[in-house]
Amino acid sequence: MTTSSYLTVKALTKYIKRKFDADPHLRDVYVKGELSNVKIHTSGHIYFTLKDDETRITATMFRAQATKLKFKPEEGMQVFIRGDVSVYESSGNYQLYAQSMEPDGIGGLFIAFNQLKEKLQREGLFNPNFKQPIPRFPKTIGVLTATTGAAIRDICTTITRRYPLCEIVIYPTVVQGAQAAPNIVKNIRLANEHKSCDVLIVGRGGGSIEDLWAFNEESVARAIFESRIPIISAVGHETDTTIADYVADLRAPTPTAAAELSVPHQKELYQRILGSKSYLHQVMSSKLTLERNRLKKLQNSYPLATPERLYRPFTERIINLDMRLSRSGQVFIMKKSNELQKLDGAIKMFSPKNAIQYYGKQIDQTTNMLTRSMFNLMNNKKESFLSTIRTLEALNPLKIMNRGFSVTFKENEVVKSISQLSVDDEITVQFQDGEAKAKIVETQNNSGGSK
Repeated sequence: MTTSSYLTVKALTKYIKRKFDADPHLRDVYVKGELSNVKIHTSGHIYFTLKDDETRITATMFRAQATKLKFKPEEGMQVFIRGDVSVYESSGNYQLYAQSMEPDGIGGLFIAFNQLKEKLQREGLFNPNFKQPIPRFPKTIGVLTATTGAAIRDICTTITRRYPLCEIVIYPTVVQGAQAAPNIVKNIRLANEHKSCDVLIVGRGGGSIEDLWAFNEESVARAIFESRIPIISAVGHETDTTIADYVADLRAPTPTAAAELSVPHQKELYQRILGSKSYLHQVMSSKLTLERNRLKKLQNSYPLATPERLYRPFTERIINLDMRLSRSGQVFIMKKSNELQKLDGAIKMFSPKNAIQYYGKQIDQTTNMLTRSMFNLMNNKKESFLSTIRTLEALNPLKIMNRGFSVTFKENEVVKSISQLSVDDEITVQFQDGEAKAKIVETQNNSGGSK
């Protein structure tokens, strides 16, 4: 045999691979076994070994098929696999190329549910400390659900019946199928951007676990957790439980129950209004009574009852000063008149011409001096009078009281010294806007002595 009759390893491997690929019994094979050496590559491909008690086969699931899995393949898991058997040319090994994978005994969705639940629980997304309180009297409620079906009708009807004051904002949402999870996440974030809702109801009516699966997606759970608006989950019937229920701030067994939990009942609201009305009436009545008593005390207070007694001494002083000013002016005028008469007599003793020249100057000087003196005297007296007026205004007891001072009376007499008071004496302290009764507990003079 010549050397040209020998096959290369590559050619032999390709021949074997074609045989494998041409065999119909090796296509669309259903195999049951245990997962071993599971490796999930960063590319998304899954490499593993499928074995039983006696033998094993290497297997691969490419990313296109792996992304469709609802659960995470783990070591030791019993699975059902549908796929093709072929040869991997680089190593010359035959292996199983998995197209689908299902857990043995329980469904893949159930495993995926538990795996995600454990993961999020470890991260703290179910922690009650992170749950936001639902506002008791919301102004606006956002509803994220499909616009067709019973859920949206039940929610809107219940809210309108129980709390018609509330506005309802509907975010039409896909709640089933491949686009459901991204659409739910999008609308939750959109409602948070609008900042117009006080609470959100996220949910749908009942269905199978496949129908409700969008509410078990990790992206939906994280969107609910990150929402700054409190969220009430309302997914399926009372027996249905999703990941969204665990993360939401409040879980309702049905959409109708979610609507009831989001708003107060009209009876509760009516009772609250009645309570507020009664409280306001009581507060206003007490306030009016207090103000009436204050007004009565002010009207009967010493300064307002007999105000003239407070400023009478100052009025008398002003009158005396006015009289003194008037007398002083008359005396000055009489004195200057006498001086003029004397000058007039002296003028007659001289010749008319000389007298006129001499005394004319004197008269002019005296007249000017007299005029200046009169103006100066009048200005001085005027300033003195105005100063006295300002002093009297500053000493006005009513204005002093406006600055925080008070007048103390004992038996209707003004107390001017500490020596007038003794322990247990009853006094009246008069303020600008009222008076107070008090009793002396202790006195102390400026020298430090007390009694």
